[in-house]
Order: sequence, then C-alpha cells, then structure tokens
Amino acid sequence: MITSTTKISDWISSPTGVRILPFIAFMSFIALEQGLRTLLTRQILDFDATLLYWLYFPKALFVAALLLLFWRKYLEVNWHDLRNLKNSAMSLGSGLLVFVLWINMDWTLGGQNSPPGFNPEVFDSELVKWLMIAIRITGAVIIVPIMEELFWRSFMLRYLINPDFTAVAIGRFSLFSFVAVCLLFGLEHHYLFAGIMAGVVFNCIYYWTRSIVHCILSHAVANLGLAVYVLNNSQWRFW
Repeated sequence: MITSTTKISDWISSPTGVRILPFIAFMSFIALEQGLRTLLTRQILDFDATLLYWLYFPKALFVAALLLLFWRKYLEVNWHDLRNLKNSAMSLGSGLLVFVLWINMDWTLGGQNSPPGFNPEVFDSELVKWLMIAIRITGAVIIVPIMEELFWRSFMLRYLINPDFTAVAIGRFSLFSFVAVCLLFGLEHHYLFAGIMAGVVFNCIYYWTRSIVHCILSHAVANLGLAVYVLNNSQWRFW
C-alpha cells in the first residue's frame, strides 16, 4: 500500500525535490523574518529588532545542511568545468559586471522604501559583530549561489522547457524559459531591476558555458564584490 507519507518521501528525494527544497527553506526564513518585522512595526509584538539578525544563522545552516544531504544527487555540478580557463575568466568577469551594475541599479518600485539591510554595527560586541559578518559572507558567497543556481538555472530553466527537466540538456535555450526566469529571479529580490539584470547575465553564462558550476562562480563573485563594497562603504541596504 502506497501512503501519502511514502509519496512525500519519494518527492523529497526526487530530482525535483532536491533542487526545490533548499530554495523553499531559504525563502521560508525570509518570509518569517518579514512577518516578524511587520508585527514589530505594527506594534503587535514587542522585541529587540536586532534579534531578527540571528535568523540568518539557522537559515544558512539549514539550507547548507540540505545541500550537503542531497549533494550526491547534483550530478550537473562538475567542478572540473573550472579547468576551462576561458569560461572561468568569463564567469569571473560577468560576476564583477553584475556587482558593478547592481550598486548602480538600486531602484525600487513606486513608493517602496530601501530595505533595512543587515547592519552588524548594531552589535556592541566586536566578537558578535565579526561572527555575524562571517556568517553573512559565507551565506552570500557560498550557500546562496549554490542554492539559487541549482533552483533557477539547473531546475527552473529546464523545467519550463519540459517538466521532465533531467531530459533537457544543460545550456539548452528557450526564449520562454529565459524571459520567465529573468523576471522571476528579479521578483525574488527587493531591487527588482537589478535582480532581472543579474538573471539575464547568469542565464547567459548558463547558455554560453553549458555549466552550472560557472553560473555558481559568477554568482559567488557578484555576491563577494557586493559584500566587500557593503563593508567598506556601510551600504547595509544591499545586504
């Protein structure tokens, strides 16, 4: 007898499940943080807003744990792709391009305000401050690029071509999936237009290199550049 529990278990370990679950976990933590911040703003709850910063630690840890749990199933992540120096140089350059464009495309829609960002200066303890910075950089440069590229480029770009996405070769182009993923990737971010721009660039790296690893590299470089910029210029709204 096949139970609903068995079906859920099968889905979790399926090619679709292992690429979607880390993304769902990440977005769920973001939703939780935004919900708590809204309750605080409306004075429905009363607590120190800096406590919300600590949510990033379990978020990064849980997503990293899921990626490690499913790692052997990500057959498309082939680090040997980095041996192609031409593609690696292009991935590095495109990541820097995304970073430069991102800090100059800080446009929001309508009456949207800039996001509060992640300001580690609110902590009095130097140890806590640098711990939070280290966690944030690890999440932004390692965990997020892997998680998002597995979801957007490895899964979604191919799923929108064929629901049996594993039958779609990495790098296969479809105008519909290209446009849809660029728009959806933008909607995931507070800075919509910067997000769409990044989606376009990462998609192009995907098509050009036919490699998820190069997408991860480009994404990681963009996030690392942004982290350095934020810390040097105290532009916490980008975090």
